[in-house]
Amino acid sequence: MPPLFLASGSPRRRELLTQIGVRFTVLSAQIDETPHSEETPTAYVERLARGKAQAGLALLTDDQGCVLGADTAVVLDGHILGKPRDEADAQSMLTALSGREHEVLTAIALVSQQRCETRVVSSRVRFRSISTAEIQTYWASGEPQDKAGSYAIQGLAAIFVEGLHGSYSAVVGLPLCETAELLSRFGIPCWQGQEGDKS
Repeated sequence: MPPLFLASGSPRRRELLTQIGVRFTVLSAQIDETPHSEETPTAYVERLARGKAQAGLALLTDDQGCVLGADTAVVLDGHILGKPRDEADAQSMLTALSGREHEVLTAIALVSQQRCETRVVSSRVRFRSISTAEIQTYWASGEPQDKAGSYAIQGLAAIFVEGLHGSYSAVVGLPLCETAELLSRFGIPCWQGQEGDKS
């Protein structure tokens, strides 16, 4: 079984990968996340996931290793809502999301020295109406400050979510069904260490 490396600083992605019983080592792989002109949101998240994985692969000395990269974007009316620059930016984003449905795109990329495979998962999230006071209180919690779209579905913002169509784990940051399938294609099983695991 090849060793797996996760090219992500996200504690949520680490938790999700651990949840399905996969052993891995975290790598720090920094890339430029600026969208290209005319780039679609789907192409954007796929490019970033692949770029993170390939940047992580370049750090390895072991030719047998595989690197997993991922990227998540909140999309409203075809526009990517990134991480907020400040409170006013977060207020603007959350006000725009209030009472509406938006798309969350998460891309994963798994690379080795021989190949690279990607998947993109689309989910739909509907928010109830959110008051200005709630947005201000939410910002003060500190949670939205480094989150795409200024919210974390697995955190305090869970109370805003009226409905979800798609993959909850993908909205958090790592689509587990698709990740497991991709890992298996590279010879990396889930549920490692469970009874009956012969790896």
